[in-house]
Parts: sequence; structure tokens; C-alpha cells
Amino acid sequence: MDTAVNRPELLLVADAVAREKSIERDDVLEAMEQAIQKAGRAKYGHEKDIRAVIDRKTGDVRLSRWTEIVETVVNEETQIPVAISKKFAPEKEVGEYLIDPLPPIDFGRIAAQTAKQVIVQRVREFERAKQFGEFKDRVGEIINGVVKRTEYGNLMVDLGRAEALLRRDECIPREQLKNGDRVRAFIYDVREEQRGPQIFLSRTHPGFLAKLFAQEVPEIYDGIIEIKAVSRDPGSRAKMAVISRDSSIDPVGACVGMRGSRVQAVVAELQGEKIDIIPWSPNVATFVVNALAPAEVSKVVMDEDAGRVEVVVPDSQLSLAIGRRGQNVRLASQLTRWDIDILTEAEESERRQEEFRRKTGLFVEALDVDDMIAGLLVQEGFESIEDLVATAVDEIATIEGFDENVAAELQRRADNFLTRQAGEQEEKRVELGVSDDIAAIEALSAKDLIALGEKGVKTLDDLADLAGDELVEILGAEALTEEQANEIIMAARAHWFEGEDGKAG
Repeated sequence: MDTAVNRPELLLVADAVAREKSIERDDVLEAMEQAIQKAGRAKYGHEKDIRAVIDRKTGDVRLSRWTEIVETVVNEETQIPVAISKKFAPEKEVGEYLIDPLPPIDFGRIAAQTAKQVIVQRVREFERAKQFGEFKDRVGEIINGVVKRTEYGNLMVDLGRAEALLRRDECIPREQLKNGDRVRAFIYDVREEQRGPQIFLSRTHPGFLAKLFAQEVPEIYDGIIEIKAVSRDPGSRAKMAVISRDSSIDPVGACVGMRGSRVQAVVAELQGEKIDIIPWSPNVATFVVNALAPAEVSKVVMDEDAGRVEVVVPDSQLSLAIGRRGQNVRLASQLTRWDIDILTEAEESERRQEEFRRKTGLFVEALDVDDMIAGLLVQEGFESIEDLVATAVDEIATIEGFDENVAAELQRRADNFLTRQAGEQEEKRVELGVSDDIAAIEALSAKDLIALGEKGVKTLDDLADLAGDELVEILGAEALTEEQANEIIMAARAHWFEGEDGKAG
């Protein structure tokens, strides 16, 4: 018995919906099949496995019930034991299905309404999936749209086949955008959420400025000039570092354009945002000097471990280097990804003198020498008493005014000072009650042990109970990193995992 019902109009409807929504015809027909299945389950039982198939050429609709052949029945509505199935289909094995054709459904008003809702819902899901697939690969692009409406200060932008969100904090300050205005923005994120794909736009993102220049400067688009870094104070000022892969092309000049035509086009789009275009350099010191333009720099001192750069400028250049409300140094710091400290030449000189006095005082006190000898040691680059002990006598003797006898005497006094200091620190450690087990951890100095004791950390368990950041806070960030602190704490916890025989259990 043929249970198929010929419905060629279904194919016409599927074609029309597919064209209107720009989705695949098969996706629409699949949605229709699911709607017919839902109606079939409503008629024959929701627990049953009812399936519908629409012939893609004729529009024939076939409805059938599927029953799985199993060894042991778990669900009587959708499964049948293999022993019984052999009576109906001896050729079928476990894991296959018995397929029973069902008569076509005569859709009533309520069933038709339900089917319509299912189709609309599924078509909307396909439409959303298509939107997500289209826009997820466009993150990092500039797109044009029209402001459709405002919601709580955020703008909904019509992109044609989708809608995007331009949040208030992603708009350039003091920028007034109204419904119906055309807007260019940067796609910085696309997320698949419960209510469909969400496309997030920005006009303040550094990438927006970079992409605008790529549109205006053919050399950037062609890859001859590369934008290495961008930092922005949206609507006010920006810095962009560029480098040319062709030595005959000036990257800054190409970005500025004839009489500033290229940069002015970008400035106009960004509501008058001033843009400093600077040459990028692999040398950090040179890059920092370039980034602080237009200020002149006298000296750069780098601390690579701390990720900081100390920049010395003439007194007259201080306000220019810092910029209004710290803008220039802040943008330069963001651009180079180094923390930048600005000092005047007078401040740097005063600080250098203070450092010299401090180090000189240390040698005077520890070695019982006069200011002149202590000053000579500092001038030669000795930072501490330990430096003096670690240096060969004949090397110390090369200092002007010194000989081997003086060098040997200085080293003897340095040795005595460190021995005396170690004894005092050991007494202090014992007095504070810091255990020998903690003292046995090689990574901890005598000074560290005293600092721990003063904070009440006296046993291995006390130390093991600390978090890495707590240990850094006690000993000081200049003494160790959080990674080193975690290693010390793990060493303190080692005894927790030892068995009775002393081996790790």
C-alpha cells in the first residue's frame, strides 16, 4: 500500500522561503520534515520514533514509525526484542530498524499552526547559523551599516543581512550618531548566544585605526608597509608604529601622504583624532625614544627584568614628554608595551648622587674606610660587599691608587663583615623561632628567613600554607617572582607527601 501523499506545493514553498531568507532549500525542507514529524508524534504517540521524509523531486511526503531491534528492551515504544522481530523481518539484525509506513496526516487547524511554528523556528535557526558562519570569519574587518535604533545608549546597526551592536563605550567620545546615520565600524567580536549570533562593533578599537590606514594606504594593503603597533585615546590622540619592508619607501611619509591627504582622511573619520605616525624599531630604546615624540630624550635606562624603561629628558621637555594629563607617556607606554618613567636631567642627577651617597655609606660602614676609598669602589661599579668578595684581588688592585696589599685588606674586611653579618642574622633567625627545616631551603636567604619570622612564618607547615602572592608580599617583589615563590612553597609541602620510610608515598 502506497502511503505517500503528493504535495508538490511544498517544494514551491521551500523554494520561496529559501530565496527570501538566503538559506539552503534542503534546510527549509528539513524544517518541514520536522514539523510533520511533530504532528505525527502528536497523533500516534510522543514516545514513538516517528519520522517524515519529503521527496526532493516530487514533493511526496512519507510518514513512518521506526522501531530499533535490540537484545534487551529498555523502551517498549521505540524498541523490539530480536526474537520477535525475526517473525516480521528475519533478515534484519540487532541495531537495525523495522520501518512501518503510516497513513498521511490530515492537518487540522491546530496541527497546521503547530507545524507552521516549528518551520518558522527552524528557518530562524538556520538563518542565525548562516549569519554566524558568515560573520565569525569577518572579525577584524571594517563594515558599513545604518543606525537602526538606540537601546539604553547603545546603537543597533543594520548591516543588511544582520544586525550588530555598537555599545556606547565603543563610540568615539562626543560623537553624535542618530537613527538613519551611515556608520563605519570595526568588527571586534562575534559570539553565538541564546538569541542568535551577536556581532559587536567598535569605533575606538586600535584595529579600527589600523584598518582605516590599510584602506587609505595601498602600500599597507599590499604588505610593503606593516603596522606594528597602535595605541589610542579615542577622539583625542593616537600613536601608530610602522615599518617598511622596502628600504626605498619611507613608511611614515607613505602613511601621511601628499600634503597629508592620507592621514587627514583617517583623522576626519575619527572625529579629528590627532595621529602620531612613528617608525618602529626592533631596538627597544630607539622605539621608546620614537614613541615619546615630539619630546626630545637625553638618555634611556632599561630594566628588562621589571619591564620598565627610565627616560631622562631636558627640564624644558618634561611637560611635552608627559603630555596633557599624562597622555603622551601613556600612549607611548601602550605602544611599546613597556612601563615608562619620565625624569628630568636635574631629577636624574639628584637621584644618581643620592644612590652614590647610599652605596658609599655602605662601604664606609662595612669596611671601616674613608669616603674617598668607598667612592672609588662605587665608581668602579661595585654594588655590594658581596661583589667585593667575589672579585679577584688582582682585579681590585688595578683600581687607580690601590695596590695588592690594599686590595687584600679590603677583601679581608669584607669577608669579616659578611661573616659577622651572617652570625647576627643566624642569631636573629633562632631568636624569632624560625625552624632549621625552613633554613634548609636553599632558595631562602638569611634576610628572607628573618622576614618570614617577623611575619610569624616559623615552621614548614606555616610556609606550606602560604599562597605564592602572600610569600611575594612578605619577601618583596624585588626579591623573587611569584613563580619562584610557588617553587619554594612546593618544596615546603614535600614532607606532606612522604611516607613513613621517608620516601614519597
